[in-house]
Amino acid sequence: MTMASLQDRKRRPVGPGYKWIALSNTTLGVLMASIDTSIVLISLPAIFNGIHINPLAPGETGYFLWLLLGYMVVTATLLVTFGRISDIFGRVRLYNLGFLIFAIGSILLWLTPGTGNTGAIELIVFRLIQGIGSGFLFANSTAIITDAFPANQRGFAMGINQIAAILGSVIGLILGGILSYFSWRLVFLVSVPVGVVGTIWAYLMLRETATIRAHQKIDWAGNITFAVGLTIFLLGITYGIEPYGSSPMGWGNPLVISMLVGGAALLAAFVWIESHVEDPMFQLRLFTIRAFAAGNASSFLASMARGGLQFMLIIWLQGIWLPLHGYDYAEAPLWAGIYLLPLLFGFVLMGPMSGWLSDRFGARVFSTVGMVIQAVGFILLTILPANFNYIWFALLLFMMGVGQGMFSAPNTSSIMNSLPPDQRGAGSGMRSTFQNAASLASMGIFFSIVTAGLAAALPTTLFSGLTGAGVPAAVAQQIAHLPPTSALFAAFLGYNPMGTLLPSAVLHALPAANQTNLLGKDFFPDMISPPFLLGLHIAFYLSATICLIAALASVLRGKRYVYGGSQPANATTVQDVVIAREEAPTQGD
Repeated sequence: MTMASLQDRKRRPVGPGYKWIALSNTTLGVLMASIDTSIVLISLPAIFNGIHINPLAPGETGYFLWLLLGYMVVTATLLVTFGRISDIFGRVRLYNLGFLIFAIGSILLWLTPGTGNTGAIELIVFRLIQGIGSGFLFANSTAIITDAFPANQRGFAMGINQIAAILGSVIGLILGGILSYFSWRLVFLVSVPVGVVGTIWAYLMLRETATIRAHQKIDWAGNITFAVGLTIFLLGITYGIEPYGSSPMGWGNPLVISMLVGGAALLAAFVWIESHVEDPMFQLRLFTIRAFAAGNASSFLASMARGGLQFMLIIWLQGIWLPLHGYDYAEAPLWAGIYLLPLLFGFVLMGPMSGWLSDRFGARVFSTVGMVIQAVGFILLTILPANFNYIWFALLLFMMGVGQGMFSAPNTSSIMNSLPPDQRGAGSGMRSTFQNAASLASMGIFFSIVTAGLAAALPTTLFSGLTGAGVPAAVAQQIAHLPPTSALFAAFLGYNPMGTLLPSAVLHALPAANQTNLLGKDFFPDMISPPFLLGLHIAFYLSATICLIAALASVLRGKRYVYGGSQPANATTVQDVVIAREEAPTQGD
C-alpha cells in the first residue's frame, strides 16, 4: 500500500464499525501505558539488583524516587500541551506518535547498557522518554473515543477504556513479579511488541475524524509556564517525601519550599497568560461550562482521595499483613497485587454498566453515589485490625471498586460531552492532568501523615524491641531514630526492613535465635503496626471527607449536558458554547 493510498484512506468517511476500531486501539494504548505505570513498581528490587544499586543507601534514594515517580511526573505535566497540539495538528497523528515513542523508550530500557549510577541515570532518562509516549496516548485516547462515538454511547465506551486503565495497573503488578523473577530486562521487553503492533495498527486503521486546525498558533508562553511550573511543583512534592537533616520528611527543606512556591507562581502566571493570548493553550472559559468544571473538580478530588492510599494499602499488605501470614518479603510485592484484585473486580462489574446507564440518564446520580460508596468504604477500613481477616478486606475493596466504577465512566463521559470538538484534546489533557497531579499530591500528603505517626511512636517501640532482642543499646538507639521512610521504602521494595537497617556485623554477633527473631516475619510487623495504623486511620478519614466533597461537586454539575444538543447549528468553538451552554439540557438527570 503506497503512502498516497494511505492518505486517501485517512480522508475517506468512516463506516459504522469504525468506532469499535477506535475503542479497541485506544484501549490497547491505555492498557499498555497503565501496565508500565505499575510493572516497574513491582520490579524495582530486581532492576536495582541488576544494575548493582542499593536504592536505600545514603544518597541513592533519589534514584528510587525518580524511577518510581518520574514517569508519572512527565506524563502529568505534558498532557495538556500534547492535547492542545493534537487539537491543532491531528489527534490520531500524535496518538500514533505516542505509540512509537513509547515503543522506542521500551527498547532503550530493555537495552540499558550501564550499571551502577550510570545505569540508574540511563534508566531514568529512558523511563522519561517512555512517559512522553504515554502522555500522547493518554491525552488523545479519550478525545478519539469522543470523536468516534455518538453522545448516547460515550459513557459505555469510556467505561471499557477506563477498565483498561485499572486492569493495566493490576496486570502490571502481577506481570512484573513474574517477569522480574527471570530477568529485569523482560519487564521492559514485554512492551516492545505491543508498542510496535499498536503503532502499525493505529497508523493503518485510525482516521482523523475531527477538523485539523493547523492555522491556529501554538501558545509557547502558556505551554512553557504550565509544563515548567507543574513539573517544579510536583518535584517539590516528590522531594518532600525524602528525609531532610534530622526531620523524617523534607517539607522544611529550602529547596522543596522554593520548588513549591516557584511552581505555584509559574502556574499563576500561566493563568494570566491564557487570559491574554489570542490562541491560548487552554481555554479557561471552558470552566464556565458547569459540567466541565464540576466534573474536573470531582475527578481531581477523587484522585486525591484514592491515589496515595493505594500506595499505603500496598505497604500495609507488604510490610505487615503478608509477613504475618507467612509470606517472604521478597515475594510480598507480587502477592500484594494479587490480593488487591477485588478492587479490579468491582470496577470491571460496574464501570461499563454505569457508563451505559449514564448515557441514558446522565452522570450526576451515578458519579455522586459512587463517591459516597467510596467514602463509606474508607471509613469501614478503619475498623479492620492490622492482622485482618482477608474476606472483610476483600469485600471492602470490591465495594470501593464498585464505587470507583460508578464514578469514573459517567464522570469522564460528562466532561467530554460538554466540550466543543476543537477543544477535546486540550480538555482531555486537562482532565488527565488533574487526575495525575492529584494522585502525586495525595501520595505526598498521605505518606507525610503516615510518616508523622511513625516518627512520633515508632522510635520508642523499636528501641524496646531491638534491645529486647539483644541489639546493643547504642545501635538500637541509632536505628530507632532513623527516618521511618527507610523502613517503609524497604517494605515497599520487598526487602526485609530489619535486614536492611541492622548492620551486618551487629547482626552476626547475636545468637542464632536472636537473629532468627529479628529477621523473622513477625518482628517488624509487630513493631510497626500500632503507629502505622494510627497514621493510616487519619489518612482514611481524610480520604472519606475528600470523597464526600467530591460527591458534592458531582451534584453541582447540573442536569445532563451534551455539546451540540442545545447550541445553534453553527456553534463550533468554545465561545459559542459559553453563549449557549446549559439552558436546554438534552436529557434529565
